[in-house]
Amino acid sequence: MTETDVDPLTLDRQLCFALAATSRTVIALYRDLLEPMGLTHPQYLVMLALWEREPRSVREIADELRLDSPTLSPLLKRLEASGYVRRARSSSDERQLEVSLTTAGRALRDRAEQVPLAVTDRLGWPLPRLEALKDELTALLDRADTI
Repeated sequence: MTETDVDPLTLDRQLCFALAATSRTVIALYRDLLEPMGLTHPQYLVMLALWEREPRSVREIADELRLDSPTLSPLLKRLEASGYVRRARSSSDERQLEVSLTTAGRALRDRAEQVPLAVTDRLGWPLPRLEALKDELTALLDRADTI
């Protein structure tokens, strides 16, 4: 390799490193905002899915959040212990476990509405720039899914 060649194996050239480091750092910004609500970031994602639509089967939530059942089940158990969700067998298919919000889980949405704005403020980037980045990351994820 000559001095003008770029080493493809330097850490700062790796997409995987940039994505992983950014993910950890941005998720850490959420931690202080979610802790007073008694939520971890993964639990927050489950709640977001349920605030969009409920009830949902465990499988639906797992698919949407790209989690496997052994990862999702403890999250749901802790959310249920916190009084935010209820798990019950589906009346139409007893093999399905459905998750729905409790009154406390629905009420938590009002407090959570402040989270996205607070994260945006902490990052200091204008909302259109963050939305464009999110769109690019979503497109990258969709592309990676096709490989």
